[in-house]
Amino acid sequence: MAQEEKSRSGCGSSSSTILQFVPFNSLADEGFWHRLSSLKLNKYGIDDSPIPITGFYAPCSHSQVSNHLRLLAESLPTDENGQSSMPAISRGNRNRCPVPGTLYNTNTLEAFHALDKKSLLKEEANKIWEDIHTGRAVEDSAVLSRFLLISFADLKKWSFHYWFAFPALVLDPPATLVESKRASEWFTSEEVKSVSMACNDWRNSSLTADVPFFFISIASNSHATIRHLKDWEACQADNQKVLFGFYDPCHEKDPGWPLRNFLALISSRWNLKSVHFLCYRESRGFMDMESSLVIEALITAPQGLNDHQLVPNAVGWEKNKNKYVSRCINLAKSMDPTRLAVSAADLNLKLMRWRALPSLNLDELSSVKCLLIGAGTLGCQVARMLMAWGVRKITLVDNGRVAMSNPLRQSLYTLDDCLDGGDFKALAAAKSLKRIFPAVEAKGEVMAIPMPGHPVTNQEEKSVVDDCSRLYDLVDSHDAVFLLTDTRESRWLPTLLCASANKITITAALGFDSFLVMRHGPGPFSSAHANTSSIDMENLARTDKGGKRLGCYFCNDVVAPTDSTANRTLDQQCTVTRPGLAPIASSLAVELFVSILHHPDGMFAEGDITNSTSSSSGSEPPLGIMPHQIRGSLFHFSQMTLVGHSSNSCTACCSTVVSEYRKKGIEFLLQAINHPTYLEDLTGLTELKESANSFKLDWDDERDDFDDDDDCVEI
Repeated sequence: MAQEEKSRSGCGSSSSTILQFVPFNSLADEGFWHRLSSLKLNKYGIDDSPIPITGFYAPCSHSQVSNHLRLLAESLPTDENGQSSMPAISRGNRNRCPVPGTLYNTNTLEAFHALDKKSLLKEEANKIWEDIHTGRAVEDSAVLSRFLLISFADLKKWSFHYWFAFPALVLDPPATLVESKRASEWFTSEEVKSVSMACNDWRNSSLTADVPFFFISIASNSHATIRHLKDWEACQADNQKVLFGFYDPCHEKDPGWPLRNFLALISSRWNLKSVHFLCYRESRGFMDMESSLVIEALITAPQGLNDHQLVPNAVGWEKNKNKYVSRCINLAKSMDPTRLAVSAADLNLKLMRWRALPSLNLDELSSVKCLLIGAGTLGCQVARMLMAWGVRKITLVDNGRVAMSNPLRQSLYTLDDCLDGGDFKALAAAKSLKRIFPAVEAKGEVMAIPMPGHPVTNQEEKSVVDDCSRLYDLVDSHDAVFLLTDTRESRWLPTLLCASANKITITAALGFDSFLVMRHGPGPFSSAHANTSSIDMENLARTDKGGKRLGCYFCNDVVAPTDSTANRTLDQQCTVTRPGLAPIASSLAVELFVSILHHPDGMFAEGDITNSTSSSSGSEPPLGIMPHQIRGSLFHFSQMTLVGHSSNSCTACCSTVVSEYRKKGIEFLLQAINHPTYLEDLTGLTELKESANSFKLDWDDERDDFDDDDDCVEI
């Protein structure tokens, strides 16, 4: 049959010209590298195991441009949660013939250069050889075009070093070219019509459009039929001419690279000596008989071709400007600056998950809403630390303006913010956060915090009521609240609102050389069983975790908050602290907050002290201990952790105060603001102080008969 085709072609003598092939060219889209970066950060980490990928190519569709094997975003596995390790590829796209490949992505540039490229190429060639001998290549012909990609992704600079290989089995001796003609010249006019129609039907069918290797059988009546490789027996009818067809991505006079492994399959499986090939090429979506080629080649089967264990040599590393060297692409210049900033900001956090902190929940950090009450020295530092941890939703509350003395210690302000009377701190701070990191959702709220001990007139009452309502809405719409103001009484109303709403609450307070950072315990009605009026006071101070409820900032006080700014000298009115104190306290406040988010018990976690941890799950929290209070001193360069439980007489978080607030609302708040003793009377502190003042000690006045000096000790 093959000899009949040879005589049919009109070529009476053989040629000794070695059959030449045009190498595959690669093209990796930007989307592929972005997808690889995401998988590297979020899924693979330091795992450098081979990754299955899928490339795509199509027949040549332009007379002067070859098609490339392309890598797209969907070439990589789609599931970052590890549920699927294979790319999700839809079949039937005529412009995307899928080809399996393997990616080796190294962790360092040195490891990339040190890869044994010869061994890797041979390993992929072994897979092709195995597919030929097991018959898989006949069932799924795309495996004949397997490819290999090695890479190193520099995620800090957004540069990627890479090198493609398209393994091709080397026949020894090589196939020789007998004849090469345009398809329009080789077929008869009737065959041209029939073959074109058959090829177009094959390409338009969703079942076969992306099947790159096939048979073309032509009956004696010039009727052409295209069949799958597995249907070889059906092509053996008498007087049929058979051509081996393949999608040729090349536009040149020589056939494309996919033919090389096709030759190995034909020689090994069907042991043919003389073969006709159709190099299928297109124009405007239809078969192009002028650019398509029909090639006759002679194949001399090398010794051991049918030996499964004897794998032929392989070639296939792609050249870069006619040299066997890797390529490098840098995407930083083509990326949007905001996207670059987001990627860079997330990089360190995502790298934590590789080894140091695999359980780090970046989704929770990016979605949590933080309310910062106070935009001064502490507020500025806390906001920046929150952004460093990946928090993206920050609201700052303050009614002050930026003064000339602020920029040196309050890191979000500059001299420009001080001019013309100074910008509002809350607005200037939010604006500064967006300049630092454009992706942050920062807002500023200019408002005063109503405070007990600061009575208001009738004319001021409406404004105070509005401020109370605004603060309530702000606390209610956020997940966590940081109390960062510089007076004790300004923390009272936020503490009460947080206790009532059961919000995560963090307090940071400064002295001259000392600081306090603490997390407030959950509210008195946070437990499921604490809503009944018959429950006793002891149980009201317990959480639904069964432990003693942790206290708030006011739980250790025996007096209600009052005006702490009246009759004070300048150094007492200003927050006079050692400059290094605020950054320390702010950092600890944010670290404590992040620990709460990652603790199994969350805000219900019991207070830990140094070298002890408590967790209901029995496992060690990922970020270490969860203290209740951290008190530090720069004078002694010391720090200690303390635990303080809630007080049943607390003026801010006890059940009595929270119940009264829930019952009377704004009426209760105005009473607390205007009447200094109201909170003490309500909580029983007044009675406690009176009892303490009336307490008398009886001294024993009897004296023994001995020398007093003998028992004196100098202290």
